[in-house]
Amino acid sequence: MDALPTPCRHFLSLLDLTDIEARALIARAVELKRMLKAGQDHRPLPYRTLAMIFEKSSTRTRVSFETGMIQLGGHALFLSPRDTQLGRGEPVEDSARVLSRMVDAVMIRTFHQETIERFAAYSSVPVINGLSDRLHPCQLLADMQTFQEFRGDIRGRRVAWIGDGNNMCHSFLEAARLFDFELRIACPEGFEPDAALLAAASDRCTLVRDPEEAADGAHLVATDVWASMGQEDEQARRQTLFAPFQVTDAVMARTARDGLFMHCLPAHRGEEVAASVIDGPQSVVWDEAENRLHAQKALLEFLLTAAG
Repeated sequence: MDALPTPCRHFLSLLDLTDIEARALIARAVELKRMLKAGQDHRPLPYRTLAMIFEKSSTRTRVSFETGMIQLGGHALFLSPRDTQLGRGEPVEDSARVLSRMVDAVMIRTFHQETIERFAAYSSVPVINGLSDRLHPCQLLADMQTFQEFRGDIRGRRVAWIGDGNNMCHSFLEAARLFDFELRIACPEGFEPDAALLAAASDRCTLVRDPEEAADGAHLVATDVWASMGQEDEQARRQTLFAPFQVTDAVMARTARDGLFMHCLPAHRGEEVAASVIDGPQSVVWDEAENRLHAQKALLEFLLTAAG
């Protein structure tokens, strides 16, 4: 078997960045957004290609990465399990060896974090976690950019996560450590985030059972759907258990005077969030969604420039 390739920079979790790199990346995302809206031509990645592997369906991830590569002067390839040998049983390690000899970076949106980590171990080019059941770091880059644009530095602020202790919650736990903010998590019993991730952020995180308590004085409230992709058979049970954890006007009334609401989308109005909240004046979900493009452009520029 071939030796593992020379290590390169990957983005499998937020903690693959230092705090200085993360803040610089957010600042760069804000700048790239300004440049795009000013009509400034910026194509630092000519002839570079990003392979995008999707085992889970996507709107924002696919459009933002594909558009971002085009705007940076490169190209993106959409690969689904139906279209590749990976979906027909080719080992992840073999796909990584082959693809990384043909493209300049690989983005993977899949179920298992282990799949991304195995791919990265055998890839000679940067690998990006576009989403796994464990983490969603690209979304958190956009969230941090959005908060920066609306409220400035998130350091020392209070964030409330309300709902399932899922991949988004896990990435908020990592973000609390990286960006140095307080995180309060309100979730039903039995749906807590991963114990190891929770313990690692214990100096910045509090677990509660009351959404209004979590939101008290918060500068940001975030949530996600109650049943993610692959959990559809649990939808009815989860709706009952999570009903008290809807982000309502009463929950948002407990936030700081300038508290914001975020959701990674797609959203189910009337389930995890009231329509009056997501469509209300505290919601910044559309800016948040747009910023997937700008934050990922900054990430691609960072990884591919570093890769030479």
